[in-house]
Amino acid sequence: MVQDKTAVPVPDRPSAGDPANGSAADPVNVSPGDPADGSEAGPARVPVAGPVSGPAGGLAGRSAAGAADGPPGAEDPSPLSRLALPARVAGAVAGGLLMFLAFPPLGLWLLAPPGMTLAVLAVRGTRPRRGAWLGLLAGSALLLPGLHWVSPIGVDAWLGLVAMESVFYAAWGAGAALVARLPLWPLWSAALWVAAEWARGRFPFGGFPWARVAFSQGESVFTPYAALGGAPLVSFAVALCGGLLALAAVRSLPALRPIASSRPIASSGPPASPGPRPDRGARRGRALALPLALPLAGALAVPAGALAVPRYGDEGRSVTVGVIQGNVPGRGMHPLGDEPAVVLGNHTRMLHQMARDVREGRTPRPDLVVLPENSTDIDPLSNEFARNEIDAAVKDVGVPVLVGAVVRIGESNRATRSIVWDPVTGPGAYYDKQQLVPFGEFTPLKGLMLALFERASLVGRQSVAGTRDGDLRLGPVTVGAINCYEVAFDGIVGDTARTGATPLVVQTNNATYALTNLPPQQLAMSQLRAVEHNRAVITSAITGISAYVTPSGSIAWRTGELVPAMNVLTVPVRTAQTIATRVGALPEWALILVGAGAVAAAWRRRRPRVGHSVNREDDQQVGDA
Repeated sequence: MVQDKTAVPVPDRPSAGDPANGSAADPVNVSPGDPADGSEAGPARVPVAGPVSGPAGGLAGRSAAGAADGPPGAEDPSPLSRLALPARVAGAVAGGLLMFLAFPPLGLWLLAPPGMTLAVLAVRGTRPRRGAWLGLLAGSALLLPGLHWVSPIGVDAWLGLVAMESVFYAAWGAGAALVARLPLWPLWSAALWVAAEWARGRFPFGGFPWARVAFSQGESVFTPYAALGGAPLVSFAVALCGGLLALAAVRSLPALRPIASSRPIASSGPPASPGPRPDRGARRGRALALPLALPLAGALAVPAGALAVPRYGDEGRSVTVGVIQGNVPGRGMHPLGDEPAVVLGNHTRMLHQMARDVREGRTPRPDLVVLPENSTDIDPLSNEFARNEIDAAVKDVGVPVLVGAVVRIGESNRATRSIVWDPVTGPGAYYDKQQLVPFGEFTPLKGLMLALFERASLVGRQSVAGTRDGDLRLGPVTVGAINCYEVAFDGIVGDTARTGATPLVVQTNNATYALTNLPPQQLAMSQLRAVEHNRAVITSAITGISAYVTPSGSIAWRTGELVPAMNVLTVPVRTAQTIATRVGALPEWALILVGAGAVAAAWRRRRPRVGHSVNREDDQQVGDA
């Protein structure tokens, strides 16, 4: 830090962390943003005179040494924050990339906390405006590869979506930079991360909650938290763990310098006293051990705490479910192909095949069968041929079948519908998809989009959202129907689970995105939902990945992609509700309010106070005293 030699000299005062005053290293932490710390985040810098006489550990000595052992909370003394802006940029990008690697198909879930650590360190100690840009970089590094599955629609659609969603991480970066000036800042930063994910899941056009950190933890040490507070609590736990690791890094890196250095600090005052006694360094090391051990212990305690979350046992009841994956003839933007009834035929043939296998003893008789979303490419409620084909196949298998179809509503609308098809009475109760896909099932800003993009016309009829939960009686059980995109939305899945429906059934059509990272990402969501609501989850996908996830979140069976497949599975019927199911969004709202309160508190402290002392105790960061 460059000294201002025209300023009024600051009186000598021993540094709180210097050997000259015999104290432990850096017990006092100046809040970034106060004028005393001289950090980038502050509105002004404290002028320091040129050569000022005083003990080797005085302010002048600290300035001459580059503030090597300055307070951990200020920007300048931290080795990381003293690096040039490219180092922060690299940290933000590396953090986002590590978080991406935690997601399927790679599934290196252990990298999510250190990814969060790098993102937090990148924004800590900066102004909120710079924190926003760094947060934007971290979010872009996560989402560019994480949402690459959108590219079959068009590179412009992929990049546009990433740009829009990254704005929420920019907001997180600004907030995290601000609350880093407060005590307990890892807690506030993690709460703000939850708030950013909440906002992403609601705005714009109904939200897009893909790539939430929780969805990288489908089967990890953090997963049990889903049964306590849902996906938001899992994201919070990962973010808090990463924040505590960041705190440990902030404490350890500056503290190691004075211990490792044997060179005396230059001073223009009286001759420095003889070097420290041989045991001085050892005492300082012991003094540093506890402040460093606390955040490290906390970072280990967060995942360990998941072991205390209540577990739910088997209830002694099961149901046999048939699952069919019929495949499609087309690829990309035209997955259903050009010839009508091909997709319908793929699935009715496999229903007949399952019926033959049951009659010949090759497979057990199912209690019910689940077909995927869009298992018929013709509306069976308005087309007699499609209706007869499905009815004949259902009668052959002899049990109720959940059929996924797109049905007409009036002259210009449609609905994505899950229909209970009974072998005796035919089509009956149904569930209409509630959470619709923007630009896939309806067109926001329709006039503008049609004028700008020819692809927008491919949506065709505009979908109408359903108004009821997905509990449907199907044979001996009431299943919870969830349609594709909806599995990413906490409210849709939670409301269905609260009806008592079991098991949960996800009908999905990922044909446009086959062999991208979308199908494995969606399967990880089903894993988290299984633990969150203590339910088995059956996924029937038109091109894959169809799967059975146990209530503990383990994948017991799965298919490949772009291949026809079927199976008959015995799955447990669980009725006990988890804490997360009962309390719904309350934990999420509590964390959002915590984050908002921290931002408000930090905003009030953003202005310097007259006569503010460098060593004020109330500027200490979490545990830095």
